[in-house]
Amino acid sequence: MSSRQPKPAFLPFLGDHRSSFWRLLRQLRTPSTLGELGERAAATHLRRSGLRIVTTRRRNRFGEIDIVALDGETVVFVEVKTRRNESLARPIDAVDQRRQDRLVRASLAFLKSHRLLDYPSRYDVVEVLWPKGDKRPQVRHHANAFQSRLQGQMHA
Repeated sequence: MSSRQPKPAFLPFLGDHRSSFWRLLRQLRTPSTLGELGERAAATHLRRSGLRIVTTRRRNRFGEIDIVALDGETVVFVEVKTRRNESLARPIDAVDQRRQDRLVRASLAFLKSHRLLDYPSRYDVVEVLWPKGDKRPQVRHHANAFQSRLQGQMHA
């Protein structure tokens, strides 16, 4: 009897991307920017919260999705905002309407390309505050941070 669990039927694409040598190489390299460090911290936080990370830094013609994760059968699209401090504004304030619309378009293209339009999805924002000299960041997860306002949205 195999100890491996079968892949959920609604995510046939999951195995394809994980086996890629280049994806693995990119994950293993040392992050060079504050944003990359923040995305790694956010992914770790989400994993510890029970979400399953599917892919990170996914680009398509509509933009980049920082993290795609699963929460049960819900596909979660996560925007990560990393800052050294909150002196001017909170990181979540940077996720304005324009950025939300771009993320929604990119997520719809992702769902369509993987035939997942029938599955529920949501948009989360993870704030990472990482002051200089601190070894660990403060991470705030805002589940269901915003709803799509674009017409023609085909998911929850």
